Amino acid sequence: MHSILVVDDEPEVRYALKEALIRKGYRVDVVSTGDRAIELFCRNSYSMVISDLKMPGRDGVEVLKEIKRLSPLTPVLLITAFGTVEKAVEAVKEGAVDFLIKPFSLEVLEEIVEKAVSTEFCLDDDKKVLTSSQAMRHILSMAKTVAGSDATVLITGESGTGKELLARFIHRHSPRKDRPFVAVNCAAIPENLLESELFGHERGAFTGAVSQRCGKFEQANYGTILLDEISEMDIKLQAKLLRVLQEKEVERVGGSRPIQLNIRIIATTNRDLKEEVKRGRFREDLYYRLNIFPIHIPPLRERREDIACLAEYFVRRFSKKYSKHIERITEPALALLETLEWKGNVRELENTMERAVLLAGGTTIDVEHISTEAENVPLPGPAEKKDVTGPMSLSEMEKRLIYKTLEEVGWNRTRAAKILGISVRTLRNKLKEYGQIFPTGGA
Repeated sequence: MHSILVVDDEPEVRYALKEALIRKGYRVDVVSTGDRAIELFCRNSYSMVISDLKMPGRDGVEVLKEIKRLSPLTPVLLITAFGTVEKAVEAVKEGAVDFLIKPFSLEVLEEIVEKAVSTEFCLDDDKKVLTSSQAMRHILSMAKTVAGSDATVLITGESGTGKELLARFIHRHSPRKDRPFVAVNCAAIPENLLESELFGHERGAFTGAVSQRCGKFEQANYGTILLDEISEMDIKLQAKLLRVLQEKEVERVGGSRPIQLNIRIIATTNRDLKEEVKRGRFREDLYYRLNIFPIHIPPLRERREDIACLAEYFVRRFSKKYSKHIERITEPALALLETLEWKGNVRELENTMERAVLLAGGTTIDVEHISTEAENVPLPGPAEKKDVTGPMSLSEMEKRLIYKTLEEVGWNRTRAAKILGISVRTLRNKLKEYGQIFPTGGA
């Protein structure tokens, strides 16, 4: 669910905006001053900020500037009853997604908000970065910032988090975007072939070298080369790579003259390179040469806001691939997806949704279609489904009350959380604590 922060000094406007946005399914926080808005923004995760322009103290343009400084990709919409063309131009120049003059229709507001909180950041026709989490939006902001330079980027994160996708995002937003992007999987190429693969070879350089061949560095010249899982590279080859980075030139195996390079280098790893350096498996000088601009992608379990939008995207993609007509994922199925650990990260979620699409016979994905590598967690026993009666501990009473409320609203987490007076995130964490798997069909 997207979270929106509204700041306006008029109580009636705050109330009207909050009610309109809640009806569209957004979670909304409202404040009356710019200072309070910045304070909340620093503490919480928001998909968008809507701010009045004229307010006592910090005004809307100041709020906009500070939000853009803290998180450049977070969309900010400014609204005012005193609109001028000059103010609108100033707001857009500072990075506002739009500028609304009161009074405005709720339909126009809803259209702007829906467009602004879009989860997709396109790379090309078939590759997208999808996110609803503030953490990933911050990472994309950093990636966009560094994309304009030639600084070497080191992307770290667990397998399946999307490191290559982020590397492509950086290339796509760089001045080299129309030049080659060449990815080399250092873990997939046999050690004895990796040097030739990277640097190329001359004819007769070794047995089987029947013709001259350009290496990946030459192929990527004037563009970007991705050294995927660089921690798997043999330490002797690391020394040659270091020289390439330092001298900006490459020499083919068996060659006698260096070839000048104009190239952007991005490296990825799922290992802790500092620890690899300590163990003598990775050169310290190469580590510092690569670690000019580090970006760490958190695992999916630490950005659960992304699970729903990714799952829905994969369902659309695989429905098209397999000529299915799946329209939605049920609420209990989404709740289950958000409870699992996803040790394989986005890649595991992708595989899970592909299987779900293949298993589904109708137009919906339900709990019985979710088959993962995760351990099965037992359903609540009969005792856990009883009414809240009889002597029991406070924690047991809380647990049974949560189950009872969920059953009464058909396992709709948003409605249950509202009735219980807690956030959806708190409810999700409670269910995870209980080891809850949701019953089929929301029963």
